[in-house]
Amino acid sequence: MASLMSIVALSIDALLPALSEIGNSLGTTNANDNQLLITMIFLGLGFGQLVFGPLSDSFGRKPIVYIGFIVFVIASIICVTTKSFEMMIIGRILQGIGLSSPRTLSIAIVRDSYSGDYMAKILSIVVMVFILVPVIAPTLGQFLLNFYNWESIFYVNLIYGVLIMLWFWKRQPETLQKEKRIKFTSHQFIDGVKEFVKYKDAIGFTFVSGFITGSFMVYLSTSQQIFQEQYNLADMFPYIFASLAISIGLATYLNSVFVVKYGMWRISYLATIAYAFISILYVILFWTGENPGIGILISFFALQFFAVGFVFGNLRALAMQPLGHIAGIGAAINGFVSTVMAVPIANYIGSFVTDSVLPLFIGFSVFGVLSLLTFIILKRKKPLSNI
Repeated sequence: MASLMSIVALSIDALLPALSEIGNSLGTTNANDNQLLITMIFLGLGFGQLVFGPLSDSFGRKPIVYIGFIVFVIASIICVTTKSFEMMIIGRILQGIGLSSPRTLSIAIVRDSYSGDYMAKILSIVVMVFILVPVIAPTLGQFLLNFYNWESIFYVNLIYGVLIMLWFWKRQPETLQKEKRIKFTSHQFIDGVKEFVKYKDAIGFTFVSGFITGSFMVYLSTSQQIFQEQYNLADMFPYIFASLAISIGLATYLNSVFVVKYGMWRISYLATIAYAFISILYVILFWTGENPGIGILISFFALQFFAVGFVFGNLRALAMQPLGHIAGIGAAINGFVSTVMAVPIANYIGSFVTDSVLPLFIGFSVFGVLSLLTFIILKRKKPLSNI
């Protein structure tokens, strides 16, 4: 499951060092336009889930994963053959649509097999391995860029994806048995939405996922711009990015250790408080907009992402807990809503990240507070014994 999700991470993060070169090659004039190469793949990820999630509830998980990967292959060919930036964006959206299948269905497969805090433990381990890809992906991208060209990054993604698909075909059994499948109908998705909205926790934690993912996506789409252009650290960028990814990975590992003992609700709540507090502290200290020293900035990022690591896996598990009977559609709606929320958040905040990191932390603060308020609202509606 981690390997399936890691195809998504590699497709996003390996491209980061090459954004400027791709933009120059395809004739962009505004550096902020290059951020679209990152954010638009998330748009495809969001919409693709609405198709593949419901289909997997009717036809099984594995066949739909294969169909999604075929779409990804076609989209990758578009990306490496185009000479137009607009067509490249279309290719990235299609890549996202194709990758939405393994990304969403890996969560549905886990939900088919586990529930409760143990599901959160499994998802934390999956996310931890998944996070290792951003540790090496920018370095891999920079290596390919130095010795080959930016197109080679797409070819390596394809080769990696084919290997994972062969492993998935050979080793992963189908987790949705035929007797548990939902008959495919034209109103299947509408019925799934009606069922989804019955559960306040599913709705609430989906919104929190959108808030956290959106603010974090701003970092993904602007990190190259921040470290290479604002701090003139082009050579160090892959190593800085990797070190911050390790911070998230360590937190997700610790979450997998402690979540069964302390519960996913409590850990997520405390981590959200930390996420909001750290970002607000940065905004107070550096309100003038002048960037701090690189050591201070990395320290704040590391603390921020350490908090994120305790939230990511748990939020999905919290949202999916009441949706075991519609795991495919549930994972699709959860992923779609959170992603469609995240993309405009990232595009809007990212447009302000030109010569200062402050807008990024203002975004962290606003959406950290909104996430915390959502937790508080849901907490008031829960019996204390369930928290």
